[in-house]
Amino acid sequence: MLKTVSAVGALADALRGRILSGEIEAGRSLPEQEVAAEYGVARPTVREALAVLVHEGLLRRERNRSAHVPEVTVSDLDDLMYVRRPLEDLMVEAVTGRRVSGAEEALARMAALPSDAPWSSAVAEHMALHEALIEAVGSPRLERLYGVLAAETRLGLVGLREVYTDRDVLVSEHRELLDAIAEGPIAAAKAMVRDHLSHSWGR
Repeated sequence: MLKTVSAVGALADALRGRILSGEIEAGRSLPEQEVAAEYGVARPTVREALAVLVHEGLLRRERNRSAHVPEVTVSDLDDLMYVRRPLEDLMVEAVTGRRVSGAEEALARMAALPSDAPWSSAVAEHMALHEALIEAVGSPRLERLYGVLAAETRLGLVGLREVYTDRDVLVSEHRELLDAIAEGPIAAAKAMVRDHLSHSWGR
């Protein structure tokens, strides 16, 4: 069956893709009137779509100012990892001993990306892998909490290409991560995940 997509949802999807690809860069403002003219939609539709992206952490909006794409700093990424760790601990407790097909598929897609693929494509598969692990827990509330963190993490990583100068390292690291979760024990898998989330972010 086809899923009905509202104008608000379609616009939010379009802007989200451009933000996460890096096409709309950090610091850029998105005035409602300009977005409405570019996409041929009414300003109330734009306002609602922007509100969705503000809620996801992909945009920020201050009183009497246009929404803008925030710069996710190294300190922001450290804080995101700090909050993600206990959520991923819950994931490890629930899925250790299992191969999660969605995560394996995301890793395979990451490994198959052509050498000239944009970094944002690797980041997208990277976060798809982590989100598949969270979804495997089967907790809608955990998914909602993680979803907001994942979007902001992805935005930050798109702007920090120097974290992984070689994509093969990214693939190898996640191969080890999935193997640790599949093979256990839980304590070892948790240690691997915590180490994975403790990056220096190119410092």
